[in-house]
Amino acid sequence: MPQTRILIAPNAFKHSLNALDAALAIQEGFQQSTLDCTCECFPIGDGGDGTGELMIRKHNGQRVSAEVDDPFGRKITASFGLVAKGKTAIIEMASASGLHLVDPSELNPLRATSFGTGELIKLALDMGVTQLVLAIGGSATVDGGTGILRALGIRFLDASGNDLTEPGRFTEITTIDVSKLEPRVFTCDISILCDVDNTLLGDQGSAAVFGPQKGATPEAVQTLDAGLATLANVAQSLTGIDMAAVKHGGAAGGVSAGLYTFLKAKLINGIEFFLDFTRFDEALADADLVITGEGSIDEQTLHGKGPYGVAFRAKAKNLPVIGLAGKIPLDQHDGLGKYFDMLLAIGNGPTDLPTALTNTRQNLIRTAQQLGNLLKTRQ
Repeated sequence: MPQTRILIAPNAFKHSLNALDAALAIQEGFQQSTLDCTCECFPIGDGGDGTGELMIRKHNGQRVSAEVDDPFGRKITASFGLVAKGKTAIIEMASASGLHLVDPSELNPLRATSFGTGELIKLALDMGVTQLVLAIGGSATVDGGTGILRALGIRFLDASGNDLTEPGRFTEITTIDVSKLEPRVFTCDISILCDVDNTLLGDQGSAAVFGPQKGATPEAVQTLDAGLATLANVAQSLTGIDMAAVKHGGAAGGVSAGLYTFLKAKLINGIEFFLDFTRFDEALADADLVITGEGSIDEQTLHGKGPYGVAFRAKAKNLPVIGLAGKIPLDQHDGLGKYFDMLLAIGNGPTDLPTALTNTRQNLIRTAQQLGNLLKTRQ
């Protein structure tokens, strides 16, 4: 019997393992099994934290570091990648404006801004890039992208002409001054990788859905939503674009809506762009079996998440797909069954969440080993 060629393409397991470490754990499990197989690790990202790093690595990109502001204006060193002979910059929003930069006790989206990410964009423009790819997962901000826009020259003013920088005061915005906006942004192709469909405002908007995980209290969520609504109203009177109606606009605290409105950025499905950019289909051509996964696989996965993107392409080539996750639905309805031949929960019996997160690596190794042994009996 010929060796089984396995393509291992997981997303990150949030709060536990990054995509590369998840892939290596799965590979280790298969290598410990009795299955005669070869494995190729192809960790994926759909716009979430770590996506940019994977793309830079896949293209052997050049790292550029710079001193910029963190979400609260403190100086830190952040970086981005240059690929395509220096013409494309891949910027990970989390590098300058990420949750991981802030102690949990400090989290405060009423004050946090994306200004540091804007500084990285400006530096990339200074280096002559013609394409910007922005992965926006893992940010600590709900500022509608105003921090980025301020770094590029836009001013958000109150009735007295004072600059407003903190999202907690955005209900005071009366004027937006774009006269000093960096003109080079319009000669640059800007793509924002999105993994959620949320719009800017309301119960499914950026403040309500993403604010609490960035430290927002219920009162703060209301303040942020009202501020973003004011921002959207003033922006519409200036640009004619309704920020609140933009699909994907709520991603990363409204960064997508802000950059779409003022910079003409393209909001694109993160996993589709990633798989094209990293030439995933070439790896798929050599595979007999595809393994993917992330922390949870459920109906939401079918709305553009990483494992769905992998499974969709694999199924187009009639390849079997197995999904591994910490959590899977008891009722695997037709939607999931169309793309996943098998979904496996990696936990070894009921447990609490902190324990499950701690044991993700070992659980992936064990599950892949058991799966390999099962596949051996069918080989």
